[in-house]
Amino acid sequence: MPRKTCPVCRRTSLWRKKWARDWDRVLYCSDACRGRKAAAGEARDRHGA
Repeated sequence: MPRKTCPVCRRTSLWRKKWARDWDRVLYCSDACRGRKAAAGEARDRHGA
């Protein structure tokens, strides 16, 4: 099964049938991580990672 890694928390998400149409657009593991995406990007910029 296809897997993706959340860029915020690094959790692995497995493909789900309900995501079949949108799998290419799935980026985050949860709504919480989707909300924290800006903060994660800012932290990476500060640390140069």
